[in-house]
Amino acid sequence: MSTPIRVAATVKIDGKVLTDPAEALEPFSSEMFKQRRGHWMAIVQLSHVERTEPGPEEDKDPSVKIRITQIEVAGDAVTDERLRQLLRSMYERRTSDGTFDEVA
Repeated sequence: MSTPIRVAATVKIDGKVLTDPAEALEPFSSEMFKQRRGHWMAIVQLSHVERTEPGPEEDKDPSVKIRITQIEVAGDAVTDERLRQLLRSMYERRTSDGTFDEVA
């Protein structure tokens, strides 16, 4: 049995901001404007918007466009730290594939 070839698609983020995410970001907008190099921890939900699959004779990568459909920004230091810990844990899990740590 042959294994299908997986081609990585280019991910594009749709710039359209829906009402719910915009409302969730509004309380942070002034701070975001002031801090040019600021970082904010958040939980997001992404939704599929569009898929582009080039024809067989085209020299283009397939792509998928996604949109932020929900977002919640950490509103205090405790939540910020909890999200940072979760981010680290998720990153370690994603990058540990095939390493000794994954088994342990």
